Amino acid sequence: METWRIIATVALAVAGLPLTLAIMAKSRDRVNDSGRVAIAGTVTATALVVVAVLTLTVLPGVVTWSLVAAVVAAVGVMMLAS
Repeated sequence: METWRIIATVALAVAGLPLTLAIMAKSRDRVNDSGRVAIAGTVTATALVVVAVLTLTVLPGVVTWSLVAAVVAAVGVMMLAS
């Protein structure tokens, strides 16, 4: 396995954890229902795991780094907006 894949996956995971928490917080603010908050967190975490596995295995470099940049940008925007 190439080193860049591991680095990209770690960067995705590091940026994805606050993204998951931010999405859960936004969901809590909107619906105030713990069940829906848990579902939002589970869906986000599952999507993050699927993207991480694809990053580690089959995605080409340009797509991988584009996904990492998109997640980092989303985290930045969500943190600045809240």
